[in-house]
Amino acid sequence: MPVISKKGLIYTVKSGDTLYAIASRFGSAVDAIERANHLYPPVTDRGLIFPDDVLAIPTSTSNPIISHIVTNGDTLMAIAQTFNTYVDLLAGVNNISNPNLISVGQSLVVPAFTYRIVSGDTLYSIARRFGVSVAEIEEANADRPGFQRDVIWPDYHLIIPIPTSRNIFVTRPLPDSSFNSGDKVEGYARVFEAVVTFQLRDRNGVVVSNERFAMTDKGAPAYGFFSSTVPFDRQPTSSSGELWVYSRSAKDGSIQDLVKIKVNF
Repeated sequence: MPVISKKGLIYTVKSGDTLYAIASRFGSAVDAIERANHLYPPVTDRGLIFPDDVLAIPTSTSNPIISHIVTNGDTLMAIAQTFNTYVDLLAGVNNISNPNLISVGQSLVVPAFTYRIVSGDTLYSIARRFGVSVAEIEEANADRPGFQRDVIWPDYHLIIPIPTSRNIFVTRPLPDSSFNSGDKVEGYARVFEAVVTFQLRDRNGVVVSNERFAMTDKGAPAYGFFSSTVPFDRQPTSSSGELWVYSRSAKDGSIQDLVKIKVNF
């Protein structure tokens, strides 16, 4: 599955920018940026960019979660809408004390990763694979050169939003990943008494890994990081399933802030 394992950046072109200057600034390469954004005919003359174009910038950093580079006019609310997430989650994960104050050039972690399109893909098939809607993919890729609903290009780097709740953002595993006994679940959570809960179910509803919990490194109201292994308590009865990550209500024990991540066995 051609998910990009290296970190991608989302950058909005400014007047005077060149691909060489952008590549040098972010530790990328001109040809890599051209391929990631299909800066070729019939989209554009090779390497031609314009102010306000939104580019996916490949880097060599080993982290698949995307960062958004703040540009003029950005607000945390607008960025949250782009990735179908929440202002308070973005503020918490990025240690922003005042959500109304972000700076041009600031790098913000956002719930998204990059997928390299292969021959035969459609936006519909990609959306189904990763558990998001076509509309969410369109919103995350708005204003990017070469992005169209009806024509997608092999090798183009498509930005895929990661499902979140208001209080939970799972960074590992990525949607549609292969998952084995002992693999890790990681992410950020704002949860009561710093306890985040998880279980693994297969497509037939069989609980493959019983409910367990992990502790975040910060308690609410902060968003703390959590990491835990997920052992299998029984063998899956199907080839795919869902990792459930959530909290339990202190009042009645009900599931809250449920995030479901599709995985393959």
